[in-house]
Amino acid sequence: MSKETIISDCMLCVWDCGIKAHLEDGRLVKVEGLPEHPVSKGYICARGEALPEYVYSPNRVQKPMLRRNGSWKEVSWDEALDFCAEKLNAIKEKYGARALAVFCGSVGVESIEIATFARMFTNVFGSPNLLSVENICYRARILARQVTFGRYPLDDPQHSKCIVLWGHNPDGAKGMIGDLIREKLQESGFQLIVIDPRSIPLSEKAFNLHIRPGTDAALGLAMLNVIINEDLYDKEYVENYTIGFDELVKHVQQYTPEWAEEVTKLPTADIKTAARIFARTSPACIIQGVNTLDQHRNGFQNSRLLSILMAVTGNINVPGGWVTIPRIPLNNLGVEVEEPSLGADDYPVFTSLWGRKSPFGIATMFPKAVLEGDPYPIRGSVVTAANPVVSFPAAHLYQEAFENLDFLAAIDPFMSETAELADVILPACTFLEKGGISYVYGVVFGEPYAMIHQKVIEPVGESWPDWKIWSELARKMGLGDHFPWESDEEVVEAMLEPGEFAEKLKSDPLGAYYGDKQYGIHEKKKLKTPSGKIELYSESLKEYGHDPLPRFFEPGQSPVSTPELHQKYPLMLISGARCQEYTHTQLRYVPSLRNQNPEPLADMHPTTAQKYGIKDHDLIKIETKTGSMKLRAQITEDIIPDVVSVPHGWAQANVNHLVDMDVIDPITAYPDFKTVLCRIEPVS
Repeated sequence: MSKETIISDCMLCVWDCGIKAHLEDGRLVKVEGLPEHPVSKGYICARGEALPEYVYSPNRVQKPMLRRNGSWKEVSWDEALDFCAEKLNAIKEKYGARALAVFCGSVGVESIEIATFARMFTNVFGSPNLLSVENICYRARILARQVTFGRYPLDDPQHSKCIVLWGHNPDGAKGMIGDLIREKLQESGFQLIVIDPRSIPLSEKAFNLHIRPGTDAALGLAMLNVIINEDLYDKEYVENYTIGFDELVKHVQQYTPEWAEEVTKLPTADIKTAARIFARTSPACIIQGVNTLDQHRNGFQNSRLLSILMAVTGNINVPGGWVTIPRIPLNNLGVEVEEPSLGADDYPVFTSLWGRKSPFGIATMFPKAVLEGDPYPIRGSVVTAANPVVSFPAAHLYQEAFENLDFLAAIDPFMSETAELADVILPACTFLEKGGISYVYGVVFGEPYAMIHQKVIEPVGESWPDWKIWSELARKMGLGDHFPWESDEEVVEAMLEPGEFAEKLKSDPLGAYYGDKQYGIHEKKKLKTPSGKIELYSESLKEYGHDPLPRFFEPGQSPVSTPELHQKYPLMLISGARCQEYTHTQLRYVPSLRNQNPEPLADMHPTTAQKYGIKDHDLIKIETKTGSMKLRAQITEDIIPDVVSVPHGWAQANVNHLVDMDVIDPITAYPDFKTVLCRIEPVS
């Protein structure tokens, strides 16, 4: 028996932890953390440990499949790609190239190979419509920080004296940060603040603000009121490196802690205490949750508020605050399409801020484009590394839209719920079966570091790397000149800019740093905002027709904004709490993970459960004005009363069937679907 250990990284989620993959006779048998990895430092979660079950799952799609008379038939790659080429060419001839929309999911966006080749094919085909989960995930905070700072600074918590976990539970999503915070809690003078409707494992060591869901902007404005009126802001920093402070001072006077108490249901004293701790403990770092603040009608402004809080306290581009990271030196492959993407005219901040064209269109406009032809018809789609019929709000609309296309292809290692609707399924390799570049550390960790991702095993069945699928499809359509590569190594070589970093990266399996954190960059040169400074007041937003300073808007559904609806649906439904076992809609077919987390549970406080005659683990029905579903209750003290929390990503209990897209953020087109009114009842 031959044994081998390969150093690589786990790409099941965007955190990309280093791994040691142990093989026997070429088969993956065990995965461990990689202590030498400079970012993950040996950390590994349950998902990483379950990689052998994942890659050899019986749920893998191992051969191309065509739908014939309502049933799946295994076919050759040639037959599958010929079918795709014929359908796509027919759509282009009848409706034009823009009638194709390619969907790319979160793993696809952070995997540079998947995202790059999806974009290349879309553009070479002639369509501007590469759509992404980024229209509901992460992009809002990136844009908010870009508007404020010109670039996207990231958390630098290892040097912090105060950390604010704002809607974020690192133990559910980013375990190495949880471990770091536990270490820092042993330091003298370290302060931890947790802002969340729920208690998290770190809450017992923190100053907690159990906020009413959807009112984070009110809290942020009140904290600014305290920090400014009590002279707790960094006067020298504000004077030298920001603009718009005078307008901000006037603006926040109306948002007193007493006002915020009425809105957030937090005691005035606690709001003042949190503001004082944050402003007086330097350096400080706000770590915001993925999507918890973004998926609201004022999601963009929520992230703007956090940016302004960090700026006025002098915590930008300093160790322990938010820090600017240099860009990784990579080549931009492919061509550009001049035609604007779906939604570009309505949401220019999202698609072309300061002329910087986004690679992504507005995915929340996809159902209307398919079902109503508005603003123009979308008739074909290819979905890669995504499962939008489960992951997007108003899931019923996405399902109806995909069912009504002239053509749908899915590129996926597994038979997802979206793939079930397709005309053809093209089996993609998992990350373990191909090489590539891992670069996300500078995007999500604030570390200017990258690795050459090492292939661990040979492809299962007849699965192909994504770059090969797109390349071979392009060749079938006469577009092969744009896709000359024949191997993982050639693709990596094409993506890397020649130079010292590229050579270091290729020579060391542990990867290499491509630059340094840019501390003090604001002192050395102008920032990439129109003014060259940190913009507390944004003239750009004003020119686009939006508020130049953040405001608070009541959630689209609430006792205040929709009192009549609240009479019928008296509870607040929140969703999306992360867990270690699953990544969004993925991995529920892995036995060891499913054993640890076997079913979705609706969390509620004992007083809420008692009011409706519900006992722990009772089967209940949750109903909103949009839909209903059944699942079991979990009674816990770790959530405030009159709130029900449901996990996302479960196809058989899909919370996205309970939400709609009636209210959206006017800047980013993010739907307001994290706070929805509901009612519950036991199921006999």
